[in-house]
Amino acid sequence: MVIKVSELNFYPIKSCGGTRLDTADVALRGIVHDREWLIVDESNKFITQREIPAICLIKPILSDAAGGLSLSAPGMSSIEVPLTKTSGQRRVTVWSATCRADDQGDAVAAWLSQYLGVECRLVRMADDYKRQVDQRYAKRKTDQVGFADGFPLLLISEESLADLNSRLTEPLPMNRFRPNVVVSGCQAFAEDDWKTIKIGDILFDVVKPCARCVITTIDQSNASKGIEPLRMLAQYRNSQNKLLFGQNIVHQSAGQVQVGDLLDVLD
Repeated sequence: MVIKVSELNFYPIKSCGGTRLDTADVALRGIVHDREWLIVDESNKFITQREIPAICLIKPILSDAAGGLSLSAPGMSSIEVPLTKTSGQRRVTVWSATCRADDQGDAVAAWLSQYLGVECRLVRMADDYKRQVDQRYAKRKTDQVGFADGFPLLLISEESLADLNSRLTEPLPMNRFRPNVVVSGCQAFAEDDWKTIKIGDILFDVVKPCARCVITTIDQSNASKGIEPLRMLAQYRNSQNKLLFGQNIVHQSAGQVQVGDLLDVLD
C-alpha cells in the first residue's frame, strides 16, 4: 500500500474560498497564512458560512502588490488589502477562544459589509499572539493554531470520500469538507486508525476525528444549501450524535509538504 498526498489546500480567511497548493510551508500555526484572517461582526464575534453561506464565494488570494490579500466576490469589484497594524487591535472570539488580532482597516470592512449585507470587519491574527491547541488533544503545550475551529490541519483520504459518494444519489466534491491535506492509496476511513504519520520530513499526530456541521451542506460554487452529506453521515458515521468525517492533525515541527509526497503510517 502506497499512500500519497494528492491535494493540498489553504484558506487565508476563515470560511472563505480556498486555494490549491503544490507545496505547503508548515509553520507554528499550520500551513503558512491558513485561516490567518477572520471576518467578525460588530461584537467582534466570528462570522462563517453557518450564518451567511455567501461567505464561501469570497475568493482571497495572497497579493504581492498589496503585501497582503486581494479579494473578489460576485457583483463586487476586487479590492487589495495590504497588511496593516495601524487600525488598532481587537479582542475577537472564535468559539470559546478570545484572540488578539489586528484590524485591517475601514476600506475592506466597507467592502465586506456591502457584500454580506451586515456590518462586519476583517482582522488578522496578531503576529505575536499564541492560540493554544485544545490541551485535551494536543501532544505539546507549544501546539498552536490560527483561526481554524480548533486544530491546524485537517486530513481526509480520497477513498473515504469515494465511500461516502457511493451511498449518495449525487456525489459531492472534496471541497465540501475543506481539508488541508488529501491523500490517496489507502482503504476508506483508514485515517481513523492512524495515530502518528510522516509526510515529507514532518511528523504529525492524528489527534481527533472531525465532527461535521452544516457547512458541509453548502455548495462551495454557488452558496446553495442542501441536506447532504449530513443525512447520510448520520446513518453510518454517527458517534455519540457527532457526524465524523476526516481527521484533525497537529504537526510536530515546521517544514514543507508537497503534492506527491509519501505518507508513512508510524503508529
